[in-house]
Amino acid sequence: MHRLLICSLFVCTSLAFQFPFSIPIFKSKDSAHIEQAHVSPRIAIIGAGAGGSSAAFWISKAKERFGIDVEIDVYERSDYIGGRSTVVYPYDDPTFAPLELGASIFVDANKNLMRASKEFNLTLTAFEDDDSNTGIWDGQEFVLVIESGSYLKSWWATLKVLWRYGYTAPTRTKTIVQSVIDRFLGFYTPDSPRWDDLSVFTERFQWASLTNQTASDFLEGNKVSPLFARELVEAATRVNYGQNVDEIHALGGAASMAATGASGVVAGNFLIFEHFLQNSTANVFLNTNVKEIQRKPGTSLWTVYTSAGSQTYQGVILAAPFHQTDITMPSDLAELIPPQPYVDLHVTLLTTRSEHSRPEYFGLTSNAQVPATILTTYEGARAGGVEPEFNSISYHGKVRKVDGAAEDAVTDPESTVKIFSKERVPDEWLETVFGNVSWVYRKLWQAYPVLLPTTEFPPVKLDQGFYYVNAFEPFISTMETETIASRNVVDLLLHEEFGSGICGALLSGTENTTQTTTPVDFVLGWDC
Repeated sequence: MHRLLICSLFVCTSLAFQFPFSIPIFKSKDSAHIEQAHVSPRIAIIGAGAGGSSAAFWISKAKERFGIDVEIDVYERSDYIGGRSTVVYPYDDPTFAPLELGASIFVDANKNLMRASKEFNLTLTAFEDDDSNTGIWDGQEFVLVIESGSYLKSWWATLKVLWRYGYTAPTRTKTIVQSVIDRFLGFYTPDSPRWDDLSVFTERFQWASLTNQTASDFLEGNKVSPLFARELVEAATRVNYGQNVDEIHALGGAASMAATGASGVVAGNFLIFEHFLQNSTANVFLNTNVKEIQRKPGTSLWTVYTSAGSQTYQGVILAAPFHQTDITMPSDLAELIPPQPYVDLHVTLLTTRSEHSRPEYFGLTSNAQVPATILTTYEGARAGGVEPEFNSISYHGKVRKVDGAAEDAVTDPESTVKIFSKERVPDEWLETVFGNVSWVYRKLWQAYPVLLPTTEFPPVKLDQGFYYVNAFEPFISTMETETIASRNVVDLLLHEEFGSGICGALLSGTENTTQTTTPVDFVLGWDC
């Protein structure tokens, strides 16, 4: 979803037929994908979002480097690649620049997405260049307004932040966030751990204190003032994960504040995932629903039944939230994956001639300046007031033609706006807040998992040759972390079934034992 401050660690229906590369694309009604004998073993990947597309890419890296003999089939029930990362066009006109409907931003610490953007020659836009004001609304008043985009740049150092919260709370929070980022960067080093049990992983590598308590408890335990946590930090958790700071676990809270170097692909972040598949050797089956996965009797193989037929596989990678797939699998495996609630998030995109939200809605005078980006806190409701009717409102520039379109400019262009909310916002509400509204697009996402404090996680390995990428989501859920989780799964699966992984025979560490230092731009998986 659009994450205005997405942590460094997430409708083009015609995308399925516009790929600039030659991977097999089939629609379910037309494909005759029936079980047949194959010389090479096969791996099935279910889901073509960040996790599934990157899994295919990681397997292709191992094939390229070490000659692993395996074929890859990717199944996606939708008609596009990208999962929760997709775009729409103002007025449903593709000659206009697209708007992100799903996962919108990644940051400097997201080494896989940054490296992919560079390798695939994708143009980025920097959200930190935005010079608009940001306000935090509690349902009754603006408790804080930060000028000139500084919320994304240096929220801890502005005079208004220091005046309201003091010096200690922002600086301690900054230290905590930087510590989490530094530890997160360890996932890209040659010594990055591999894991098939996240409960063991979080304890062994000392992540448990960030996942077993709420963000508010963790911050207050580190002597961060409750007001700072429940206003400024909560504004970030509500826009990033739709959850309050006293509900979300501390890792989700810290990740929400890690906004340094926020960027997005100009033409849409989904292009990263299309290019992952372009640069793999995968066969991609869009509009193909996986119905059932069963063990092949008397073997360690798996049979995958789809809306187009069936196929036998040596390995299966499930890269979608299991309980949202309606896939039938052996009951002993299905019972291993506990139900995982997801946040229902209403995303509303619109165009308007209003340069900002109407001040009267916020109880201000008609000539008052309303911030272009409005985040929210639940703190007013805790004090007996009403909860804000939205999680965030953000202006995203003017409607414009894409480069190369028949018109280079739009006469008297309208502003584009994105709204996140728990409930659907009706047309009458939009008119009250914005006045004239020309175009509206609505989408209800099961956007991200409810990140409650926990010490238990789904298994990464369900059985021999069967792995679950989205087991990582209750730990943390972003586009970037899906690519990390898929790299881990691919490495485990390839070692188990083929005796060699993405970087060869070792599960951890570079195979070049004479290397004494790691290049500063080293990214595990891309480099070995």
